[in-house]
Amino acid sequence: MWGGSRAFDGAAARRMADAHAPRHACSQCFRDMPGTLPSIYKRRFAMIRKTLPLLAGSFALAFSASAMAQTKWDLPAAYPASNFHTENLNDFVKDVDTLSGGKLKITVHNNASLYKAPEIKRAVQGNQAQIGEILLTNYANEDPIYALDGLPFLATGYDASYKLYQAQKPYLEKKLASQGMMLLFTVAWPPQGIFANRDLKTVEDLKGLKWRAYSPVTAKIAELAGAQPVTVQAAELSQAMATGVVDSYMSSASTGYDSKTYEYIKKWYDTQAWLPKNAVIVNKKAFDKLDPATQEALKKAGAKAEERGWKLSQEKGEWYKKELTKNGMEIIQPTPELQSGMTKIGEVMIKEWEDRAGDDGKAIIEAYRKM
Repeated sequence: MWGGSRAFDGAAARRMADAHAPRHACSQCFRDMPGTLPSIYKRRFAMIRKTLPLLAGSFALAFSASAMAQTKWDLPAAYPASNFHTENLNDFVKDVDTLSGGKLKITVHNNASLYKAPEIKRAVQGNQAQIGEILLTNYANEDPIYALDGLPFLATGYDASYKLYQAQKPYLEKKLASQGMMLLFTVAWPPQGIFANRDLKTVEDLKGLKWRAYSPVTAKIAELAGAQPVTVQAAELSQAMATGVVDSYMSSASTGYDSKTYEYIKKWYDTQAWLPKNAVIVNKKAFDKLDPATQEALKKAGAKAEERGWKLSQEKGEWYKKELTKNGMEIIQPTPELQSGMTKIGEVMIKEWEDRAGDDGKAIIEAYRKM
């Protein structure tokens, strides 16, 4: 093939190999190439064989590092995008992203789009969602600790409500830990009042109303007041009022605004009955999988969200009342008789709660009243 002596010098052989190698390296060439050419090809192919696994390993490591660099969590919530709790959650996830350097990405699924309100705690407990926002009183039948901040007239203002939270917090953390979860932060709702079209002078005027019950606590109030409790969650409230399923309920001005209650009910009695809390809870196993720096970022973002959320609740509480008034709702201060009657209902519920909660319950109430 080469048409001459087979005794090529080394330089000539290398030049011929370099010229030929890019085009092809077929078996015929190996048979026909003289001198040192076969060994040159063998060395080059040997180098390629050694390099390919290293390159593959590098790509695999790069892909693995990229995949592990970012963790994604889902955060189900029950309230619409316009609600101040949801606004606070959106700021919280931005803080988590910034403080973690992009390592932890959390997606908020508001308005019960991923799980309905009563299902969120179970979803977090089972790690179907790694983090979630719950209304504590929704789980009052599960354990007394979840019912505490829904007891009427135990803590009626923001200062009192925050003190109650401090007394409650260690016991709440202990309960959640026993269920494989941890408490990240809480935010109070504005004070609760009564929405109804009926003139309410005394508690007896509540009898017969179709009362929206969104938790065991609100259902118990209806029972004691002689109203008819109907279970309706926040995402379903507007439809329930439009179809006449409910004609009254007890909640904050915030809920009244978000659900456009003013289109169906024209009176809100500002009883300042209690300030229930939303809690953001985290699956403990999911938390433990985060590196220490990301765990710290999550906690720091949670502390910021709690401080911001309590302030926002107070600010928005007044704003919501003004908006209700603008939309034709009458804000009414309850009569002394109505307030007294509701307070008596609260006393019954507090006593029942203490009996059910036992020594822990008594310790919480005593600690709160000493603050």
